[in-house]
Amino acid sequence: MSAQTITVEITSIAQVTPLIKHFRLKATTGGYLPAFSGGSHIIVVMRGQKRIHRNPYSLLSSPNRLEHYEIAVRRMDESRGGSHFLHDVVKIGDQLEIAHPVNLFGLEKQARKHILIAGGIGITPFLAQLEDLRCGEVPYELHYSVRSHEHAAFLQHLGTREATRVSMYYDNEGATLNFEELLAKQPLGTHVYVCGPAGMITRVIDTARSYGWPNSHVHWEQFNAPPVGDAFDVFLARSKISVHVVPDQSLLECIEAAGVEVPYLCRGGVCGFCHTRVLELDGELLHHDHYLSANERTTGKSIMPCVSRAKAKRLVLDL
Repeated sequence: MSAQTITVEITSIAQVTPLIKHFRLKATTGGYLPAFSGGSHIIVVMRGQKRIHRNPYSLLSSPNRLEHYEIAVRRMDESRGGSHFLHDVVKIGDQLEIAHPVNLFGLEKQARKHILIAGGIGITPFLAQLEDLRCGEVPYELHYSVRSHEHAAFLQHLGTREATRVSMYYDNEGATLNFEELLAKQPLGTHVYVCGPAGMITRVIDTARSYGWPNSHVHWEQFNAPPVGDAFDVFLARSKISVHVVPDQSLLECIEAAGVEVPYLCRGGVCGFCHTRVLELDGELLHHDHYLSANERTTGKSIMPCVSRAKAKRLVLDL
């Protein structure tokens, strides 16, 4: 076990929708887990028979109840193995390793109002945020869009605690969230937060910008899963190691498997912590992150190895 991880035991597993399972974790040593705030995530380390998966999941439990953590995992059809491992392999009593909580999606303390927009599994970071908001005096509202009632995770929890502040939208009933109407007339100082499918996030960002919202008032979270791609080779200049990147593993995972450590916080193309300099490139970088600017991508001098790949005859990294 890495000194940077905590060993936890699975104490309960519940199927909350046809595609989502809810897991409760406690420290194997007993006592409290590290403190966190609403919007935080952890990296869950899953050691399979053939490979290690390290996936980010939002903490949905109350920041005031540190005797356990809770996460929810959606089974992905095109999973590289992480969601299938948790859905099909892990059982109550099993042990996993987790990294300490990191918050890249925290609530803005100076906001005069909070608008939370969730789509599907994107509800998870907001459940902990609601615990923080409930104790404050700043007005807030949650807008939650799902395909149908059976896919509305934690609806009973929300109905009990947030009945007057939650608006539900069910696709199968033709109820859609009007982003223009929602964002057009909010009071000055309002912040909007969105987590869900890529299309929803893009709509919220574009709509907010069209109505003149400052970029600092628009927040989103979307951890990209590393895509499958063609195999390629990379040379790590400082380590003097050649690494072969296979189709179904990320560049970061293959570098780690070769014994070279790369710093990270999210492993989803968001935080920028694994930003790596490209020293030589004969080919094309395939960027899948949310961190690099369009200009940085054009120069071909940077890559986020957690989610991005290459289609190149030669790639040399400053590692």
